[in-house]
Amino acid sequence: MEQTKQELLEAKGWKIGSVSDFLDLTPAETIIVEIKLALSHSLKEHRQKNMTQAELASKIGSSQPRIAKAENGDASVSIELLMRALLATGATPKDIGQIIAGVGS
Repeated sequence: MEQTKQELLEAKGWKIGSVSDFLDLTPAETIIVEIKLALSHSLKEHRQKNMTQAELASKIGSSQPRIAKAENGDASVSIELLMRALLATGATPKDIGQIIAGVGS
């Protein structure tokens, strides 16, 4: 956010902070959220190259709406499901490691 805009908002009583501040997340919780979001975005990219959401769902024994939730970073989706889905799209464990390693860099 631009400094002048931030100053104007603060002058009108607004508080400026991060999502982590707003949700009162610990540093570990923040990293977990960032990892899940990175995996979600990567899943969508990998899946779109090879198959539909329905095809991926069938491949991992899930449903198309669940894959849509996974790709959109829904909090109810586990990291395990994200990794299983990524592997089913052809991603390797090394690819997943690189996605995770890129968080916070």
